[in-house]
Amino acid sequence: MRNTRILTFAMVFAAGAGLFGTPGLAQQRQNYPTKPVRMLSGAFGSPSDMLARVLAPKMSESWGQPVVVENRPGAAGTIAAALLAKATPDGHTLLLISAQFTIGAALHATLPYDPYKDFAGVTQIGFSTSALFVSPSLGARTVKDFIALARAKPGQMLFSSGGGGSSTHLNAERFNYAAGIKAVHVGFKGTPDALIEVVAGRTHYCIVGLGSALPFVKDGRLLALAVSTPQRSPLLPDVPAIPEVLPGFGRDGSHSLLAPAGTPQPIRERISKEVARIFALPEVKERLEAIAYHPAPTTPAEHDRILRDQIKTFSEVATRVGLKKK
Repeated sequence: MRNTRILTFAMVFAAGAGLFGTPGLAQQRQNYPTKPVRMLSGAFGSPSDMLARVLAPKMSESWGQPVVVENRPGAAGTIAAALLAKATPDGHTLLLISAQFTIGAALHATLPYDPYKDFAGVTQIGFSTSALFVSPSLGARTVKDFIALARAKPGQMLFSSGGGGSSTHLNAERFNYAAGIKAVHVGFKGTPDALIEVVAGRTHYCIVGLGSALPFVKDGRLLALAVSTPQRSPLLPDVPAIPEVLPGFGRDGSHSLLAPAGTPQPIRERISKEVARIFALPEVKERLEAIAYHPAPTTPAEHDRILRDQIKTFSEVATRVGLKKK
């Protein structure tokens, strides 16, 4: 009899926990945030920093709590990611990352954190519009012309990037593979240097963000052959998208918002919806379009899948070009 009573009590308690579990999560989401939110980002003035400063004041207005952008540059984003991995998983510490997070996971077998287990996806933010740039003196006026020229000179074409292992490097390697061309990589300290080398004719092409290259395009010193986004850019409506010429080619690497592993799903969903709301505001859309940025917010579940797919893609590229590190 006593055992029966204990079993009955346990069943009733379990049922009660199931009944009250969902409202508890709903209340947790409703109460968030209960204190200031730290949003870690890269170096001041970087694209991730700029995006963080677009989101933070709008979040503060909506939530009634300060959202403070905290710049944590260094080690290609590893320092900031390591801080987030150790933070309390309550949604009050977030990290706005660039593609360097997934590239780092693809290139390095050893990191101060586990990129798969130590983080929870909140939302993809979006990506900058990149383009294939050449000097007008090269003679190629279309992507098809460029590919034909490069195939006719295997191993003789030089492409510049913002550094070995950077997103500008790996995305160019992906293009080379999809186009069936062999070229030599020349890495520099950053995207501005990579662009200047093409302008000066010391390298033949690069694939970098449209925002930084647009002044050179407007004054005729660079020619944009194609943009790497799925659709054409409103800033260059006559320039085709690379997938129009190379079906199946996709741009990988995006900005994302991460939380520490264990951050409750309702909180991550609330943040995700807040980001989507902010990006739908007319003044924000106009600001992002002016710098050729393509917002693409997602649900937390979609974001987790995207991150894993990007790590896999960059791992394949890194292995193919001999960049995988132990």
